[in-house]
Amino acid sequence: MTHFSAPAFPGENDVLTVPKASQDMLNRMAKRRSTRAIDMGGPGPSAEQLDALLKIGARVPDHGKLFPWRFIVFEGEARARFGEMLEKFARADMPDAGEERFALERRRFERAPVIIGVVSRVTVPHKIPEWEQIMSAGAVCQNLLLAADAMGFGAQWLTEWYAFDARVQRAIGLAANERVAGFIYVGTQAVPATERTRKTPDVTRWTGRA
Repeated sequence: MTHFSAPAFPGENDVLTVPKASQDMLNRMAKRRSTRAIDMGGPGPSAEQLDALLKIGARVPDHGKLFPWRFIVFEGEARARFGEMLEKFARADMPDAGEERFALERRRFERAPVIIGVVSRVTVPHKIPEWEQIMSAGAVCQNLLLAADAMGFGAQWLTEWYAFDARVQRAIGLAANERVAGFIYVGTQAVPATERTRKTPDVTRWTGRA
């Protein structure tokens, strides 16, 4: 792992510099590719790196300054305890699924050293549309992927069944106005990723004519 220098975060009311072209940033974004969780290993982010990762994740468009999201970090032994819970629910729901499936559930959160749960937290009713608040949480997930890449880590944005399970939502303390936007797996990429097929973006230009 290369030496980590904490990014220079601005203070409140600091005057920010005008953006300058960065070919390196463009090249990295042009090649951004999720790392499969099963292709990750240690080490994961240090405490200092994780702190910076979360701060960068939070630097997203946020109409109304609602901060309509929060983080739940899973690391260390907590990952195994989370997996034990998933296995218990899987055994209750699918008793005939077999030991291989139950082992998969038990090890889900051990695929990466750190998993960041991004929780969408909407305020309704509010003048800021609910949809805008939800999209802000999605932007947080993407920021985390980009920041992890910039730190030299692999990352993957997953939900999977447990993101939508009411028992899991209760266990991780979600309120009625909250839901999981994504679980961001972060770790050291063990094998190179292969580019997948991507469609050409669908682009139209409005001319003012119906």
